[in-house]
Amino acid sequence: MEKALLSRVLANYPLLSGLDPAERDEVLDRHARFHAVPAGTLLFDQGAPCQGFPMVLSGNVRVARGSPGGRSLELYRVPPGELCVVSASCLFGQAALAAHGQTTEPTELVLLAPPGFERWAANTSFRRQVFGIFADRLAELMALVEAVAFQRLDERLARTLLQRGPTVLATHQALADDLGTAREIVTRLLRRFEREGW
Repeated sequence: MEKALLSRVLANYPLLSGLDPAERDEVLDRHARFHAVPAGTLLFDQGAPCQGFPMVLSGNVRVARGSPGGRSLELYRVPPGELCVVSASCLFGQAALAAHGQTTEPTELVLLAPPGFERWAANTSFRRQVFGIFADRLAELMALVEAVAFQRLDERLARTLLQRGPTVLATHQALADDLGTAREIVTRLLRRFEREGW
């Protein structure tokens, strides 16, 4: 791996500092590939085998779980420096992917092939940090389950809008995808918000 790219990877993923530098660099040379992809690129698909461990250097990846009817629910996003726990769990468990991942903007990433991930996962420090991130993501997913199960959709939509700031640049369909509902319902709720002067 060229030096400039290695510097970007290490700057975004400090958990790699716990690895032996010679082994870390050898794994990156042999098992990692750089990818620059446009917005809307499907990086991995639900039910498919995992092709590797993505390390995002710029951009953003939306990870969502889909239904047979074509609807999806966003689980989390992977910005630069974050880990994709769906990919990691697939690699640890040697199982199919439990969700799909798609770029939301032009994205640069390094994809570490499964044999390279296995070598790094043998390192206690790396494994401990990855499992620490698993714990954080699990807490976020439990909050999402609680919101879906126990909060009204209008409350969830209002919270989503408020979290995005004073100007929201998203389609009704994108908001529906984030909330795991139908576009028509989001449109109806937004009209109600407008009528009420929100």
